Amino acid sequence: MIFNIYIFDNHGTFLFYSEYKRLKKADMSYSEEGKLMYGLLYSLKSMCQKLSLTDSSGTFNCYRTNKYKLNYFETPSGLWFVINTDVNAIGMRELIQQLYQQVYVEYVVKNPECERGKPVESALFKQEVDEFLRRAPQFR
Repeated sequence: MIFNIYIFDNHGTFLFYSEYKRLKKADMSYSEEGKLMYGLLYSLKSMCQKLSLTDSSGTFNCYRTNKYKLNYFETPSGLWFVINTDVNAIGMRELIQQLYQQVYVEYVVKNPECERGKPVESALFKQEVDEFLRRAPQFR
């Protein structure tokens, strides 16, 4: 089950958010929640890099609690995609890669009206993200 999606750029700008089957509503604004999510991701990335046993940049793909799983994917250009799901969701890394390639690149990168480093306000992009995720077997 997919709960929500966040997209950030490499400077921490909160580019996009959409909510699907979120079971518990936050008692803060989406903007505040986005800042908390970015801070969490930044800290996790930093910790993974410091704990890495090799010189390569240690990173993480997901973390899991007893209630949800945070699935993370970073693009070569530094975009951060996060999709929160139920704990049993599998194949999320591949799904997020496809979402980036088939939807983000097509409807944001190739769209001259979408300004780099600014929140994505394209209704068509939101519609395509929603349709893409609702078709995914993980959506349930």
